[in-house]
Amino acid sequence: MSICKTIKEPSRGVFKDKRSEFLSFAYHVKSEEEIKEIRQGLKKKYHDAKHHVYAFRIGCDKSEIVRLSDDGEPHNSSAPPIFGQIKAYGLSNILIVVVRYFGGKKLGIPGLINAYKTAAKLAIENAEIINQKDESIITVEVGYDKLGSIMRFVKKNPVKIIQTDSKNNGYAIKLLVENSLQDGIKEKIDKIGCDIIDT
Repeated sequence: MSICKTIKEPSRGVFKDKRSEFLSFAYHVKSEEEIKEIRQGLKKKYHDAKHHVYAFRIGCDKSEIVRLSDDGEPHNSSAPPIFGQIKAYGLSNILIVVVRYFGGKKLGIPGLINAYKTAAKLAIENAEIINQKDESIITVEVGYDKLGSIMRFVKKNPVKIIQTDSKNNGYAIKLLVENSLQDGIKEKIDKIGCDIIDT
C-alpha cells in the first residue's frame, strides 16, 4: 500500500517583487479533469493576469502523472521552481498555480526563479500536510436490477461510495479505491455485470 503526503485543503500565498505580484494557489487533486476545472476557474477569476504558471503531481508510485507549464514565462524560469517545492516537501496529488500580475519591471531569470519558488513555498507552508492512501475514483454504471448486488459488494470489499447520481436506467456510483487494488476490484464489478464508465 502506497502512502502519499498531500495537502488537506486549498491554500494560498502571496509574494511581491519589484511591483510584480505572485498569487499562489495549492489544491489537493485526484485527476487531470479536476485540475482542468480548477485552472479554468482561476483563468476566469484572474483573467487580467499576465501569466498562470502551474505544476502538478498525481499519484505516488511508478504510475504518477507530472505536468508543468511556464505559460509564456521564459523556459524553465517558473514551473520547474514550483515543481521543485512540490518535490522538496515530498507531496503528491497536488496542483500549484501561481498567477502573476506584471509590475512593469523585469525580474530577470534569477528573480523569476526566486519569485515562483517562494510563492509556491508560501502556499505549501500555509496548508496542512497529511498522509493519505494512494487512491483513485472509479465510476460504476449500475442498473436498478444490480443495485442490491453492488451494495453487498461495497460492504464486503475495501471500497467507499463517495457519490451517487440517478441515471435513466439506474445510478452512476463513484467509488474510492486504493490504486493497488483497482484491477481486482474492477474484475469483481465486471462479474456483477456493471460497467465502469471512467476512472
